[in-house]
Amino acid sequence: MGNTLIKIAIWYFLIGVTLGLYMSMAHNYNLTGVHVHVNLLGWVSLAITGILYNLYPKLAQTTSAKVHFWLHNLGLPVMMGALTLVILGAGEIFLTFVAIGGIVTVLGIFFFGYNVLKHID
Repeated sequence: MGNTLIKIAIWYFLIGVTLGLYMSMAHNYNLTGVHVHVNLLGWVSLAITGILYNLYPKLAQTTSAKVHFWLHNLGLPVMMGALTLVILGAGEIFLTFVAIGGIVTVLGIFFFGYNVLKHID
């Protein structure tokens, strides 16, 4: 699971850096919130999580790890996609999906936190 998370993190890194380059070249920073969250919750958080799962293989074998993996990887793209649509003016209806994606992602992160606190001595 650790290597899979690291590979997913790399995709977020590529997306985040590309979005940052686009914003810089276009002199349009409306999507800064998306850029920041993609880099922090996608690239940094998932890379660190993957490294920890590799360093502590027992962590990756738990139900909490599996729940974290799926909640984080389902919630984050929903939240970021919906936030992008809201910022681009597609409608406030997408705020609901920002909230749902955010809650799902945070729940996943709480499962990760629980897993680390319970299984690392």
